[in-house]
Amino acid sequence: MAKKDKGINPDLEKTISQLLKDVESGIIDDVDTKLKVIDRAINLEKIKQKVNDDAYGSGFFGGEEE
Repeated sequence: MAKKDKGINPDLEKTISQLLKDVESGIIDDVDTKLKVIDRAINLEKIKQKVNDDAYGSGFFGGEEE
């Protein structure tokens, strides 16, 4: 079994980026679609921050023991 690369799929990132540009330029005018695109872009940024932060989640293991 091949090991998966760490990080965000570049195709997904490119697609969300293009959709966000379409929303900003007014090509997409449906409010629901605009909100979904913005929400996905924000979530992608959150995931990118977590992937780049090596200390993320380290508090779950090795804290104080009872």
